Order: sequence, then structure tokens, then C-alpha cells
Amino acid sequence: MNAKKVWFVTGASKGLGLALVKKLLENDYYVAATSRDKLALEKAVNYLGNNFLPLEVDLINEESVTNGLAAAVEKFGKIDMVVNNAGYGQAGTLEELSDEESRENFDVNVFGVLHVIRKVMPYLRENKAGHIINISSVGGFMGNFPSFGVYCATKYALVGLTEALAAEVGSLGIHATVVYPGYFRTNFLDNGSFKLPKNPIAVYTEARKLEEMHVNEIRGNQTGNPDKAADVFIAISKQEKPPLHLFLGSDSYQFAKQKIEIVTKELNANEKLATSTDY
Repeated sequence: MNAKKVWFVTGASKGLGLALVKKLLENDYYVAATSRDKLALEKAVNYLGNNFLPLEVDLINEESVTNGLAAAVEKFGKIDMVVNNAGYGQAGTLEELSDEESRENFDVNVFGVLHVIRKVMPYLRENKAGHIINISSVGGFMGNFPSFGVYCATKYALVGLTEALAAEVGSLGIHATVVYPGYFRTNFLDNGSFKLPKNPIAVYTEARKLEEMHVNEIRGNQTGNPDKAADVFIAISKQEKPPLHLFLGSDSYQFAKQKIEIVTKELNANEKLATSTDY
């Protein structure tokens, strides 16, 4: 075994996860990667060497996650880097989406991540080292997108739990990073990765316009390059003090600056009210 780090990447059969896995294997890293469909993962990665372990894992099933991580450690001896990339976009206004649609999005986007964190931490604690990267979205920092409230809520949740995780595990030699990607040219807006509401309500015209824009205009024209995103992930894995927050893509960076300006303006405008409630 060489000194290269061992990576565990979820949602690796497409999107940023697939780009990262391919780049890691090109650079001779050891990679365990998960998908709901192992054959699709193997076909997408198209790698026959011994550095790659494809795993069929159901992230909302704790036993499946446990078995996947154990298989990775059995093959490679350890896990250094964890990238929680799996997730999907759920469109629909808060009124339109059923409880089932909303909970399913949280199950995959949030509780799937929690399952991985919970089950991988014993390995990282034993090694007194490791780095967990949770893929949120710029929609986890700025949520004023009609039809994306539930999806944004799942991504906001990842921010909160990553910040807490960093505070909990920092003294154990373990790092945590939350990544806020903007629009990257992946299949995220394709069927299977992007779901429309089952029971749309016609009056929500702003929501329909934004959904149509994502499907008909943004899809295929995203500014972000997944291969360059993979380079960034590898770069922060080499940093002694990796960032807790990482905005990824020029659009994400600009959205973040806009949000900070809005919040700063409202803080200043309401300072007297905000500070008037102390004893």
C-alpha cells in the first residue's frame, strides 16, 4: 500500500462524484465508491485496476452503509477521506409537495449523510485522522429560489450538521468541510437526479418558470466544470487546515457575496431592535 489516501465517495455513478472518482483513480489514489446500482457504477467509472472498489449501498439503510464501509476498510486497511456526495434535487413549492416527497428528499440528502458519518467515525477516531466533506449547495446558503424550498432546507441542514461536526471532532484530529457548489455541467438536472412535484398547483407561476428554466435553459449550459471541481477536492485534501466552508464555482461565490451583503444590511438596519431584548 502506498502513501496515497483512501477515499470513500457516495453517489459516484454520476455528477461530481463520478468526476472525482475518475480523477482520483487517474492519480493513483485508492477509492471505494458507492451507488444504488453497482453495475452502472462500474460502467460509468470504466476502471479495471486494483485501486477501485465499487459498492452497491443503500444510504438510507444503516446496515447497508455499515457493510459498505467495512468492505472498504477490509480492502484498503483504512479510510482517510469521506465525500458525502449522494443526493437529488426535489422541486415543488412547500404547499405542493406531499409529506412523502419532502421526507424522501430529507432521507437521501440528510439522513443518508448522517448514516455515513455515524458509521465511519469509529474508523476515523481509531486513526486519529480523517476528513469528511459534505456536498451541500449554494442553495444551502441562499434559499430564495421558488420551488426549491425543501431541497434548500436539506442543504441548509448539511451546513448546520457539518459546522457541529467540525466542532465535535477537531480535537480528535479530524476535519470537516461543507461544499456549496453552484451550477456544474453534470446530469443533476436530468431525470432521476431532479424531480418535479407530483401535484403542481397552477397559481405558483414563479415556481413553474424557474423549474422550466432549470430544465430547458440551465441544463447543459452550466458554467461549472466537474473535472476542475475534482481538482479542488484533491487540493483541499492536502491542506493541513482545510476550510470549513468552501463555495465552489464563480456563480456560487457571487451568490454568497450577495447573501452576505443582504444580511449585513439588515443587521445594520435593525441593530437597535435586535439588541433591545436583553435584561
